[in-house]
Amino acid sequence: MKRTKKEKIKIFTTTITAGEYKGKTIEIPDIFTTRSSKGILKESLFNTLQFDIIDKNFVEVFSGSGSIGLEALSRGAKDAYFMEYNHTAYKCLEGNTKRISPNNSHLFYGDSFENFEIVYNIVKKSPEKTYFYFDPPFSTRDGMDDIYDKTLKLIESISKDITEMIMVEHMTNLTMPNEIGEFKQHKRKKFGRSTITYYRPQA
Repeated sequence: MKRTKKEKIKIFTTTITAGEYKGKTIEIPDIFTTRSSKGILKESLFNTLQFDIIDKNFVEVFSGSGSIGLEALSRGAKDAYFMEYNHTAYKCLEGNTKRISPNNSHLFYGDSFENFEIVYNIVKKSPEKTYFYFDPPFSTRDGMDDIYDKTLKLIESISKDITEMIMVEHMTNLTMPNEIGEFKQHKRKKFGRSTITYYRPQA
């Protein structure tokens, strides 16, 4: 028997932890493509970036609810660019950015792999350097086996001249390459099932 009524999606919340928008609420839909980055992971990430992020661009490639990019804006990033293909997650992202930082948030709905070139061409023209944050949906899900390969290809297309740093949040059991294109692995921090690997431009 088919269900005629759509099930209501549960909404979880988290808050911005520091900066201009500290304490503001971020809504996160409980759907399989959206994972909220752990608080300890987020804290470690921004401890690494610290004040270097001020007045820089921040690109969150698989945005979900936008919690990382909004935290970056709160901590002084100039502009944040969000890409999300899931309609439910995108609606949450829209609401979060409108409530928290509408003027500095730039949203792109649709496939992140298709929208990346559009965003890349925008930040390429900016006088400020850019942080790129990749958090692809975990590849253990059906139809997503090649998502990390596609992500690595995107990173290979990025020029070191416009980039401050690239961060990839991924499954801990995945071994990331030491070098990707013009970037070299800087450090790796593990948080249970998730790990962040940082890449800096090669000299």
